Amino acid sequence: MSNAPLLLLPPSEGKADGGSARRSVGKFDAVTEHSRTTIRETLAALLKRSDAEVSKILKVRGPLLTRAREATAALVEGTELLLPAWRRYEGVVWSHLDPATMTDAQRRRILVPSGLYGLNAATDLIADYRLTMNVSLPPVGNVASFWRPMVTAALKATRGPIISLLPNEHGAAIDDTDARLRDRVRHIDFVQSTGTGAAGHDAKAVKGVVARAIIDHGIESLNDFTWSGWTARPSERGWMVVAPRRR
Repeated sequence: MSNAPLLLLPPSEGKADGGSARRSVGKFDAVTEHSRTTIRETLAALLKRSDAEVSKILKVRGPLLTRAREATAALVEGTELLLPAWRRYEGVVWSHLDPATMTDAQRRRILVPSGLYGLNAATDLIADYRLTMNVSLPPVGNVASFWRPMVTAALKATRGPIISLLPNEHGAAIDDTDARLRDRVRHIDFVQSTGTGAAGHDAKAVKGVVARAIIDHGIESLNDFTWSGWTARPSERGWMVVAPRRR
């Protein structure tokens, strides 16, 4: 495989506040524009419902619910402030990826499936938002299922190998039965020390480290990868990164 693959990474729940009112064209705007409008219109209807209903769908409570309502209202009104995705996302994966020390060319190779945008590059400008892929948003239904045709089409329009570090929630937005796309995608699974079972939250830091290694040095960097007891080895899907044994 090429030393310069595209990398699929999940967004983070933690997001930086603020941004700028300036606008620019994103990498996948042409493919996803109509569907993004549908999501915004659906969110506008959601804001008219009770706090309990909004809390359940956006998966926030207390001060985070207030922030989510305000951010969603700005989206609906078209007054949202924007930041590049690599600056907006602040979770553990992204902090260990350390995109601030990358070049723009490297950041453009990072693609992020999200409940609000469908798919965007890490260099695209995005708003503060709350909407996961694994929620049912009336009346569009499951968000991942809604986005699957568009995200799949957007990925098929790209070129070169694709490395996926996505959890099931975000992987569900991609049609893995599409033969043309399936042949281009290799998956990296983060598993327990036994070699089976998802490693869960513990894998977030190493996921960012692995992603950075691939961006800097290609998939070949996994041949001798070690970090804090984590190791990598080939698998049927691509690679598995194995947790250290607990003592």
